[in-house]
Amino acid sequence: MASTRQHPNGVDKRRLILDAAVRVFAQQGFHACRVSDVADEAGVAYGLVYHYFDSKEEILNTLFTERWQIMLDAIVDIDRQEVPARDKLYMVASFIIDSYRYDPNLMKVIIVEVTRAANSFGRQHLEKIREAYQLIAGIVESARVDGSFKSDISSDFAAMCFYGAIEQLLSGWIFDLMPQQDEDFERAKGLVVETICGGLEAPSASAPVS
Repeated sequence: MASTRQHPNGVDKRRLILDAAVRVFAQQGFHACRVSDVADEAGVAYGLVYHYFDSKEEILNTLFTERWQIMLDAIVDIDRQEVPARDKLYMVASFIIDSYRYDPNLMKVIIVEVTRAANSFGRQHLEKIREAYQLIAGIVESARVDGSFKSDISSDFAAMCFYGAIEQLLSGWIFDLMPQQDEDFERAKGLVVETICGGLEAPSASAPVS
C-alpha cells in the first residue's frame, strides 16, 4: 500500500501530487498523460510519485474516492434537515454545481474519467456511484410516502433522472457548450430542480422554486 507519510519539511507531498494530477488529467486526459507529467507538474522527482502511489490509476482512484465521499457526506447532512424534499434536492443540486463552479478541473476529471467511463473506472467504482443515487432516492421516497411526490414514479428512477440532469449540465460546462457566469450557475440550480420536481410533485404540492 502506498505511503501517506508527510514529508519532513512540512509540505504535504502527497497532496501536492494529487493536486498536480488533477491539472494534468484535466488538461491532457488520463490516458494520454504519464506519471512523469504529474511529477513535473508537482515539481517533484519522478520516483517520489511512486513513494505515495503505486500507479497512475491509484492516483485517479484516490481523487475520485476522496471527492465522492465528500458529496455523499453532504447529501446525508442535507437529508437530516427538517425541510421539504424539494428544498433538499435544491441543496443537493447546489452542492454539486458549486463543486464544479469552484473546482472545475477536479469535477471534469471525475465525470470524464470516472463516472462516464463505463468500461473502466466507472465500472470499478459502480457501487460507490450508486450510493449517491440511493441517498437521493431516499429523499424522494420520503416525499412519496408523505404524498408530496407522485407515488407512481419510483424513487430510484427519479434519483437517476435528477443526478443525470445535473451531470449533463456539468458536461455542458466542461465542454464549453453553455455559458459559465455566476448567474448561469445560480439559474441552473433552480431550473434543474423545477424540471425534475415539476414532474414529481403531486398537483396539490406544486409550488414555485425558491
